[in-house]
Amino acid sequence: MRGAIGALLSACLFSVPASAAVQTTKLALNWKPEPQFGGFYAASVGGHFKREGLDVEILPGGAGTPVVQMVAAGRVPFGIASADEIVIARSRGADVVALFAVYQTNPQGIMVHASRAVKGLRDVYADKAGVLAVQRGLPYAMFLENKLGPARVKIVPYQGGIAAFLADKAFAQQCFIASEPLAAKKAGVAAKVFLVADEGYNPYTTVLVARGETIKKDPALVKAMVAAVRAGWAEYLSAPDAANRRMRELNPSMDAQTFTDSAVAQRPLIGTAETKTLGFGAMTEERWRRLVEQLHEMKVIARKPDAASLFRSPPPSVP
Repeated sequence: MRGAIGALLSACLFSVPASAAVQTTKLALNWKPEPQFGGFYAASVGGHFKREGLDVEILPGGAGTPVVQMVAAGRVPFGIASADEIVIARSRGADVVALFAVYQTNPQGIMVHASRAVKGLRDVYADKAGVLAVQRGLPYAMFLENKLGPARVKIVPYQGGIAAFLADKAFAQQCFIASEPLAAKKAGVAAKVFLVADEGYNPYTTVLVARGETIKKDPALVKAMVAAVRAGWAEYLSAPDAANRRMRELNPSMDAQTFTDSAVAQRPLIGTAETKTLGFGAMTEERWRRLVEQLHEMKVIARKPDAASLFRSPPPSVP
């Protein structure tokens, strides 16, 4: 019954006619312009925002950018967050709702030197001669320690970058599959990546969020934003060059080839068997419910929010 009600709410939300007038709004990212945000920039340079009657200012982020708090406080109408951030925020009373999930498979992983005789994350955690750099306290790190621990590997704080990885063959570190492994390859060091999702922790990532109040008061704005974002991601996955050029103008620290390689590497995590049926950005109540239970079991949250209330998935649309 709850799923049927959620579907009805979503259908109502995404069937409201958009206003003909151009509406100015903002989208806050949680990191710098990189391919993980390619579809949002494609929606801009490709004219999809404009066609939906929107003028969207995309605000780049960085380490520690409090996007969920910014959206919940009404400082920006839209933002980007991970699904576990959303669950945690909702458990604490924040008014944030997921609208569109870019990564269907979480890109977070642990990378090791390809030359090591390591077959999986259990081997990494059991290697008492190795070093593992992770940001402890994050839900995925807690999940791995709970599942694979007690760790025999020496765990050290993640400091960012790959300098330590390049210098030490026994060094392993957290990574995004379309980022640090490519940087290591460019530096001449082959890496293999073990996705955290393969261990059973797979929250949606790069999720478009808005306040529940915004959804109620301006459904036409939300409808237009989601439609433009979906079109932008469809374009970026098939033709990323224009958006990559724009992002490189804003983030010249990443070279053109890395933009290209990263866009290719992330495709299987965004377009999946499920999105072929439900469309880009789709989410399911089952996935949200499982995430809520996992975070509660790890004592990350004390109160379990209702899974059906955490998201409004766009209606099915074959990409």
